[in-house]
Amino acid sequence: MNVTRDLFNEVMVPNYNPAAIIPVKGLGSRLWDQAGTEYIDFAGGIAVNVLGHCHPELVNTLKKQGETLWHLSNVLTNEPALRLAKELVNVTFAEKVYFANSGAEANEAALKLARRYALEKFSEEKNQIIAFKQGFHGRTFFTVTVGGQAAYSDGFGPKPGNIEHVEYNDLAALEALISDKTCAVMMEPLQGEGGIISPTNEFAKGVRALCDKHNALLIFDEVQTGVGRTGDLFAYMGLDVVPDILTSAKALGGGFPIGAMLTTTAIAEHLKVGTHGSTYGGNPLACAVAETVLKIVNTPEVLNGVKRKEQLYRSGLQAINQKYACFSEIRGKGLLIGAVLNEQYAGRARDFLVASADEQLMCLVAGANVIRFAPSLVIPDEDIQQGLVRFERAVAKVVNA
Repeated sequence: MNVTRDLFNEVMVPNYNPAAIIPVKGLGSRLWDQAGTEYIDFAGGIAVNVLGHCHPELVNTLKKQGETLWHLSNVLTNEPALRLAKELVNVTFAEKVYFANSGAEANEAALKLARRYALEKFSEEKNQIIAFKQGFHGRTFFTVTVGGQAAYSDGFGPKPGNIEHVEYNDLAALEALISDKTCAVMMEPLQGEGGIISPTNEFAKGVRALCDKHNALLIFDEVQTGVGRTGDLFAYMGLDVVPDILTSAKALGGGFPIGAMLTTTAIAEHLKVGTHGSTYGGNPLACAVAETVLKIVNTPEVLNGVKRKEQLYRSGLQAINQKYACFSEIRGKGLLIGAVLNEQYAGRARDFLVASADEQLMCLVAGANVIRFAPSLVIPDEDIQQGLVRFERAVAKVVNA
């Protein structure tokens, strides 16, 4: 069969608009398309390919597990799931783990647990969920409604109720809205899709304090920030704020689909047998791969390397900006970095993305005004440097057009 981009239009639902190129091979931080053209990958599958493409230890783990046990469903448990859960408990605040297939599913479980916890421990009236404008928590109807971008949730009929949004980093706005009827506050410890926005320390600690005051659960969506992305194993560790529930996905499987919800024993007990589930959640293949990812990432070598590589990106992007004056700010943390376009180039992030692809570099956007970089955490320094050379050529194309 001759597989081309046109075949997508013929057979796929049109909710995506993928690029014309079709990658067929990946190794480390490099990709090759059908024509053999090589690309440097600064996108990382949207912060997923935490160890790059086809990392040999992940490949070996998948092969080994694939020859023993693929799937059981949750009528039975399995060794990879239990080992992974034990390791997540060992390295975080959590005491209990629930496995799903994606970040949206992990967040769905977190939100359902928060509602159930409040209903059983307090009352039916304690059901308000507060989240933040420009937040993103997934594409199920519950999670997309909690996400603070109406464009993603409008147009599908009546939305789940009693969900409110306030501005990120505005503690006064949250304090004005939160009450004893609030069951949970959900936030990203660094907004990803919303523009790579970091919380102030005052804000993060203030959210925790307000949740404590009103007996509301604090849910940290670490789908994009977790598993080393910010230079800490999870971003909450760098904020010195401990959530009640944490969700993880994306990097957790290094490219193999898996999600996880982490919480305490006292909260977890409210998801009794039969209250929630997932056929594929805790799949042996996914859990075996994630166990290897966690083992590799949770080392001083990798986590300190993330912080050092962040500085390579920042200095490189600042040097580009000195020449072309197109960015107002370089922001983010670790290897989740945003180059914010200034007023002259406002709304044109996609132009820079397209120009980058033409220069054989894969990057992302975070809204119309931010170019996003979320590469492998172990991307070689020389790939960063060469990728920034390609990005500079893309910037020059847009600026000089």
